Amino acid sequence: MKFSGSDFALIRWSILAICASSLISAIILYGSGGYAEQAKKDRHSAQNMLDDARNRLATAHQDQENMDIYAREYSSLIENKVIGDDQRLDWMEGLEKIRRQNLVTDLRYTIAPQKIYTPQPPVDSGNFDIHYSEMKLQLDLLHEGQLPDFFNALRSQINGWYQLEGCTLQRAAPGDGAAAATYIKAECSGGWITLKNRNAPQ
Repeated sequence: MKFSGSDFALIRWSILAICASSLISAIILYGSGGYAEQAKKDRHSAQNMLDDARNRLATAHQDQENMDIYAREYSSLIENKVIGDDQRLDWMEGLEKIRRQNLVTDLRYTIAPQKIYTPQPPVDSGNFDIHYSEMKLQLDLLHEGQLPDFFNALRSQINGWYQLEGCTLQRAAPGDGAAAATYIKAECSGGWITLKNRNAPQ
């Protein structure tokens, strides 16, 4: 079958329509591919933003929980008079109260002036200066079990933070000046730790 010039004139518009349709289809396919790629990038970016927002929210919740914990601990330290000035009078009154409970046969103590404390190894004390008031104890005991009872009473009945460094015990010899019912003499060393906020008003 042969096409003549007159035949081409008849199908010319159909060919042009097919070509135009193909061109439009190609443009649409190219555009839709670019749109799909951009949509994928936008979705990925939105997912990253959502994940970041979730992480920030979780961090904020954790920070809030930590702040609540620290606030409770800080309030407890203030209530127990660990933060602030030394409580020498309270310590002395507390020791006299324990003396009257007859937990030990006799009690003698000395509390040295407060000084800056430098722990070994060093610790990060944040915004606080650590102060230390050394206290030496001399105790007359009927038996060894009175010693832990005494320190349990000291920690539970006296506000503050007493750090016990150590005790030495020895049998009481007759005529060494101990009470008649004393069988053991104990000498203990330690000190009261106080935290002073550097930003607190003087």
